Amino acid sequence: MNAPLLGENKLGAYLRDRRARLDAAALGFSSPRRRTPGLRREEVAQRAHISATWYTWLEQGRGGGPSADVLDRIARALMLTEVEREHLFLLGLGRPPEVRYRQAEGVSPRLQRVLDALDPSPAMIKTLTWDVVAWNRAATVVLANYGDLPVEERNILRRIFCDPRSRALNEEWEHVARFVVAAFRADVARAGAGAETSVNALVDELSRRSPDFAAMWAENDVRYYGDGVKHLRHPALGKIAFEYSAFAIDGRPDLGMIVYTPATPEEFERVRALVEAS
Repeated sequence: MNAPLLGENKLGAYLRDRRARLDAAALGFSSPRRRTPGLRREEVAQRAHISATWYTWLEQGRGGGPSADVLDRIARALMLTEVEREHLFLLGLGRPPEVRYRQAEGVSPRLQRVLDALDPSPAMIKTLTWDVVAWNRAATVVLANYGDLPVEERNILRRIFCDPRSRALNEEWEHVARFVVAAFRADVARAGAGAETSVNALVDELSRRSPDFAAMWAENDVRYYGDGVKHLRHPALGKIAFEYSAFAIDGRPDLGMIVYTPATPEEFERVRALVEAS
């Protein structure tokens, strides 16, 4: 395929290129005479459940901008990967698509090795609904032994509001709790409608179990996780401070990584010694 010329309709060029790569026969479109490879425009429209005329105009740069729903249908019709789907939205709408919510699941071995390499800094990976799905040894020693917890109890909100040990661990519990609720609300919005059922169930449960959560949730505050300092009262380390940073994971917009780095060289050595001894 030739690269699109400067000023060409980039969305149309990308759509033409993607449909030309599909095997029409494998998708049930048989025809003895095809002058060009791949699917025809009307076949893409049929798979996307949109008007063939509208799809043709889209490739030709006519008829105005597409909606997110139309782009999502076309992405499925063209069997786009996640990164190709994102590129389609950037070309068509100038923004990435909404994050697709996924149920809590594990991470790849490669990503787990990244976490392990961060020892002795505690590090974890969480979902948009704040379920912890991966962690390193330092997180087990300093924060919680997630491997010994039932899967449903690995949720950060449940631990903060329903586990007395978490309340005792966080030196500034109320500040931490308010921050987590506000950041959780922002992540829930990013998770979209796909997360609605499980999020509503979690919010209802926490509201019943914790008056503190119910009050903080009603405040409607939102925040991004970003970075900051976390102060702990650890049973073995005593009072200790960690600088935390949040990182996006390329290719997995439904996940985020949080790393807690001991705030001073002395605290780093204390944590390192505890992790090595565990």
